[in-house]
Amino acid sequence: MRRLTLKDIERFARRKGVRRITVENFLMSMGENEKEARANLELDLVLYHWNASTIKAIREGIDFACEDLPKRGTEYV
Repeated sequence: MRRLTLKDIERFARRKGVRRITVENFLMSMGENEKEARANLELDLVLYHWNASTIKAIREGIDFACEDLPKRGTEYV
């Protein structure tokens, strides 16, 4: 899992109906461990009672961070 750029995070945080700060904070701080990120999401959504749009944006942000990036040599393109 890779870290998301600010531009990536903005893509999920600006969606209609999401708690922008919640999405930004979660995706910025989730680290690079997919299992931990998903476990933290499950715990946090119960504790904080986030709305469905916010949960969906965070889940899709985690999914996006887990996608393979095309490579050219040793650098990502």
